[in-house]
Amino acid sequence: MKQLIVLSAVLPLMLVFLLQFTLDQKNAYNISQFQELVYTAREEARQEGCFTREIEARLKRGIAQAFQIPEADIAMDATRTVQYRVQSGAGFDPNGRRRGMIYYEVTVPIRQLMAGRRLFGIREEENRGTYTLKGYAVSERLP
Repeated sequence: MKQLIVLSAVLPLMLVFLLQFTLDQKNAYNISQFQELVYTAREEARQEGCFTREIEARLKRGIAQAFQIPEADIAMDATRTVQYRVQSGAGFDPNGRRRGMIYYEVTVPIRQLMAGRRLFGIREEENRGTYTLKGYAVSERLP
C-alpha cells in the first residue's frame, strides 16, 4: 500500500520532466523558425535599403503563423528610411552614425516557459517571456 502512495506522489513529478522536455523542444523549434524568418526579412531589407511595409507585414504574418499568436503581439523596430550602399572611406555621417546600416529589432512573446506551473506554484504572468533578435545589416541598395 505504501508503494502505491509513493507512486501516486512521485508519478506527477516524473511526468512534468517529460512535459518540460517536450515544451523546450517546441519553444526551440519556434525560435529557430523565428530566426529564419527574421534572417530572410533582413536579407530582403538589404536589397531594398530598408524594412518596407511589405517586408514588415510578411515577417509579422510569418511569425504570427509560426507562433500561433496575433500579429499585434509582435513588436518591431527597424530602419524604414532608405539607406544606400556606402563607398569605402565614407562610412560615418557628420553626427557620428554609420551610413548604409539597417537596424532591426523584433520581439515575440513566448507564452509558456515551464510545464506544470500550477504544480510548482508559478503564476501565469511569471511563466511568460520574450525573445528578441536585433542587429544591423549593411544596405546593398545602390544610390
